[in-house]
This record gives sequence, C-alpha cells and structure tokens, in this order.
Amino acid sequence: MNAAQLSDDELLGRSREPIVQPRRVTPFDLVLLDRDGTLNVHRPGYICAPDELVLLPGAADAVRLLNEAGCPTVLITNQRGIATGELTWDQLLAVQRRLERELAADRAHLDAVQLCPHQTGSCDCRKPLPGLLDQALARAPWARPDRCVMIGDQPTDVSPAEHRGMHGIRIRQDGTRLYDVVRDLLRPHRPRQP
Repeated sequence: MNAAQLSDDELLGRSREPIVQPRRVTPFDLVLLDRDGTLNVHRPGYICAPDELVLLPGAADAVRLLNEAGCPTVLITNQRGIATGELTWDQLLAVQRRLERELAADRAHLDAVQLCPHQTGSCDCRKPLPGLLDQALARAPWARPDRCVMIGDQPTDVSPAEHRGMHGIRIRQDGTRLYDVVRDLLRPHRPRQP
C-alpha cells in the first residue's frame, strides 16, 4: 500500500479515486475503521483543532499491523459538525492532517477516507446507514463484503457492516484497545513461527 500523503480531497472524503487492490493475498479485502473513540480519544463536541486530536494508546500500532498485513485501511467517519457549522472544512482538514502525521510517526497510514458531513436524517451515508461502506466498496470493486471488516466503538459503527455482509467488530468499553482487536483479528492469518 502507498504510504504517501493523502490528498486534501481524500482526507475530506471527497475522492472517488479507486482504492488500490493489494498485489498479494491479504487477510481482508478492506479494513474499515471508525475515527472518534476507535483511533483517537472521543471527546464531547467536535475536534476542531489539530491539538485536540489525541490518538488512543496502540492505535497507530494497530494501523501499522494492518498495513504490514497488506490490508487496505479505510477511515469511515461521521463529521456532522460540518452541517451544524460547528466545524469548518479547513478545521477538519487540519485535524485529518494531524491524524495522518500521528499515524506516519509510527510508520502507519490510511489508504482512503469516507466521510459523512451531513445532518442526521438528511442523507444515506451517515452511520448507522450503510452509505459510507457502499462508497468504499464502489471504490474497491474487487473487494468482497464477506472479506471486509468494520471496527468501531459504537453499535452504529458495526450495524451497517453487518447489513452489508461484512464482519463488524465493536471495541468494548472495558479497556480493550484497537491494537488488541487487530492483533487478534490477524492472528489466524500470521505465519507460524518454527
């Protein structure tokens, strides 16, 4: 997968460029990750400034494990603050760039971003509706839903995946980290050590 900096359009969920198919067999065709509460600390309101984005312990390591396994990794996020006016596109881009830098510092990267900027009830892409997942699949026509997984911290993250025939994994609120979930997810696919 390409670890180059993502375009502004990609980070803002506007890109419709194809997601590159891996050149080797991978454990999953796509791994879809929620942002707030899964990759970074969830806080009240919206993350409006880069310094407000704080990665959760082990999150970058988890993304790096996915990258090393060759799994295209796609951020799937609702950002309703755009619709309410509490968050501007420029603020969101700065926050997304911070996320990208934080991941890169640990040799990790995202391959694509699908983002819903809409008000609740005004679109078909805001989770728990499946539109963001459908957009990711449209950009990766080679991906089979049964070989895709969505990981998030809320029921609204995993329910659209299950409706699309994907695996949905909810990070429990008992201190389980994304790293633990990804490590366990990839464990059956890792070569055995002699």
